[in-house]
Amino acid sequence: MTSAVKQTRVRVAVVQAGSVPFQSEACVDKAVRLIEEAAAAGSRVIVFPEAFIAGYPKGLNYGLVVGARDPAGREEFRLYLDAAIEVPGPLTHRLGDAAAAHGTYVVMGVIEREGGTCYCTVLFFGPDGTLLGKHRKLMPTALERMIWGFGDGSTLTAVDSPYGPIGSVICWENYMPMLRMAMYAKNVTLYCAPTADDRDTWLPSMQHIALEGRCFVLTTCQFMRKKDFPDTVRVSLGDSPDAVLMRGGSAIISPLGKVLAGPHFDGETILTADLDLDDIGRGKFDFDVVGHYSRPDVFQLQVNEAPKPAVVAKTAD
Repeated sequence: MTSAVKQTRVRVAVVQAGSVPFQSEACVDKAVRLIEEAAAAGSRVIVFPEAFIAGYPKGLNYGLVVGARDPAGREEFRLYLDAAIEVPGPLTHRLGDAAAAHGTYVVMGVIEREGGTCYCTVLFFGPDGTLLGKHRKLMPTALERMIWGFGDGSTLTAVDSPYGPIGSVICWENYMPMLRMAMYAKNVTLYCAPTADDRDTWLPSMQHIALEGRCFVLTTCQFMRKKDFPDTVRVSLGDSPDAVLMRGGSAIISPLGKVLAGPHFDGETILTADLDLDDIGRGKFDFDVVGHYSRPDVFQLQVNEAPKPAVVAKTAD
């Protein structure tokens, strides 16, 4: 994609909404409606939560214990794998069409299927509907490692836009200092942090990242109740169908750590903020973590962005 004319102001949105777990088509239907709603409010960049399509399996344990799996858990995983989407594929084309219909950038959390593996992935769509790139979560957390594969450095993606580079770091990847540094080195201006973490500690972490990177942070989490999950899977959290499993907490934060919108914990919502992108330069006056506030004579980070496939086919010369 060629460099776009730089803009200094933009309205952005973070969508706090629950997916339709294990139902990818219904998730895309809902995403298309929400893109339209956010765009109608003037948003030019719209960010969705982690695993919005086809769901973050909060409260599922897939029958796992150390040294054993149960048949019901294998079936639950099969359902999850079948609900994951191909990238690119028919459903990503629909999402691209929605972005194009409203001339917006869309940052979308999905569960991607490749072969027999699921990946927690973020997709970037341009205002012309193009799938600009993706980021696969490098380090799934805890039990996530049993249901998601590991991304590699080839998807440490930052896409060009008139508002500066847009990048994404997923959930607890944000607690990996070297990964953050790699993204700061890409001069990310809109740092998207889709998450499943709805704890009180998440917002101060996002404020720290905004201050550290001198970037705008757009973080969004789903709002989900136990009853949103199908009866075909076992959900061990929550004592009633109305129990809240993820309470949101989405927010938009300035390069000096000011909370511009959110956090919101009371249900589904779309939060918006009007950003003055010149605040990034103002912030870097006294702190540029990969520039005048770095010490490369003492510290250097090496990042391997080469793809690492399991099988490399070689043909004879």
